[in-house]
Amino acid sequence: MISKILSGAVLGIDAYMVQVEVDLAKGLPVLTTVGLPDAAVKESKERVKAALNNSGFKFPSYKITINLAPADMRKEGTVYDLPIAVGLLSAQGMIPPNILSRYLIAGELSLDGTVRPIKGSLAIATMAQQMGLEGIILPADNANEAAVVKGINVFPVKSLIEASAFLNGNFDITPHSINLQQILSSSGKYSIDFSDVKGQEHVKRAMEIVASGGHNVLLIGPPGTGKTMLSRRLPSILPEMSLEEAIDATKIQSIAGLLKKDQALIVSRPFRAPHHTITNVGLIGGGNIPKPGEVSLAHHGVLFLDELTEFKRGALEVMRQPLEEGSVTISRSSISLTFPSRFLLVAAMNPCKCGWLGHPTKECRCTPYEIRKYLFSVSGPLLDRIDLHIDVPPLEYRQITDQTQGESSHDICLRVNKARRIQKARYKKSKIFCNAHLNPKQLKKYCSLDSESLGLIEMAINKLGFSARAYDRILKVARTIADLENEEKIRSHHVSEAIQYRSLDRDYWR
Repeated sequence: MISKILSGAVLGIDAYMVQVEVDLAKGLPVLTTVGLPDAAVKESKERVKAALNNSGFKFPSYKITINLAPADMRKEGTVYDLPIAVGLLSAQGMIPPNILSRYLIAGELSLDGTVRPIKGSLAIATMAQQMGLEGIILPADNANEAAVVKGINVFPVKSLIEASAFLNGNFDITPHSINLQQILSSSGKYSIDFSDVKGQEHVKRAMEIVASGGHNVLLIGPPGTGKTMLSRRLPSILPEMSLEEAIDATKIQSIAGLLKKDQALIVSRPFRAPHHTITNVGLIGGGNIPKPGEVSLAHHGVLFLDELTEFKRGALEVMRQPLEEGSVTISRSSISLTFPSRFLLVAAMNPCKCGWLGHPTKECRCTPYEIRKYLFSVSGPLLDRIDLHIDVPPLEYRQITDQTQGESSHDICLRVNKARRIQKARYKKSKIFCNAHLNPKQLKKYCSLDSESLGLIEMAINKLGFSARAYDRILKVARTIADLENEEKIRSHHVSEAIQYRSLDRDYWR
């Protein structure tokens, strides 16, 4: 007596097919699971046994062998509980075996037979649709997420009894569907706004450039100047997420188990702000079977690193690859996985250890050695990968008490969207969608300079010692400033403003 059930497992951000084979043979009643199961999979026999008994079914008194194929891939998680239970029922003749090849089944079981939600159901549903299956049987809590995938029927079940009755044709389940346009229409709604920020008009201008061109930014200033406040409002001026971006972000959040109950899509730009005590694995990702880290959880959103100098230098250095390539590759002895990590980096730091260096009224008590040690905890190569370096000075009394309403995120976002549309049209034949992602060949094509602009850059390089990478960053930022002004060619004043956003780090680090 043998039965075969189709299920799925997540590897990286994509899923692959797993066939759950259940065999009942004469012998001592024992259940053995093979196919490289982890501890959670091995423990499923206890959950499945209790779920069957408490749902009115009989757990078979046979020698039971469960094989998870392909047997050379490590299996983890609780996704196989429901398919194993269905396989045991089918092997006993309680579910017709011919119907099982039409559906993919996945779900965790409670001891009373209730079906609990799983991680990665969007990736599993996508894989099932690509394989041409008729439908997918999933926990009811995952129905909205899986229904994002068009071309496959999603049958939500709440219990093992429902799943068995549906497969036997004794219980009708209407395929679950959602209104994607209605969900996407809620994109871009934020509870915080740039109008809340007092003063700092030049920083708001820089943040507009950051959002328009997809650039990374470093904010330097004393405590209480609004660095965190400005950073948290950056998602509110970013363009609304497209369906493709929403699906990519949702896949990662689902795999990490961060998707809310009944949530279908992530429609607001992710904002991740890890603490400075985070480990390399927590920031980049890792584990025996690699999982996404903060750089991937911020995909299509913002990664905010407050108190940049407090992060371990090693953790910051491993960010070079995701900043440069928009992805991160994690290699282990048995597997190598690549996770997407196309995010906006917003870093904030004080100018010195006590925070008051350069403050007009408060005295800095740090020695020159302490200041140098503090600043040089951030390496030059990492600074070169950050496009804009912005000074955030203390607010004056009149700015703090000013009751004038600042410009809203909505108004800023209109200009950002206009600049992004220009870039989308310009790069429609390329694989990029904003200026920050230009490669050297594209820089030469789209960022040509006149003699006056070249003279400005030559003077800046000779006086400030910019690297070749910093030169590229200046061109990209100048291109974004020109797009905001709807200028086809980069002018000298665009280059001058772009240089201004690169000169600050040299004031501190020279």
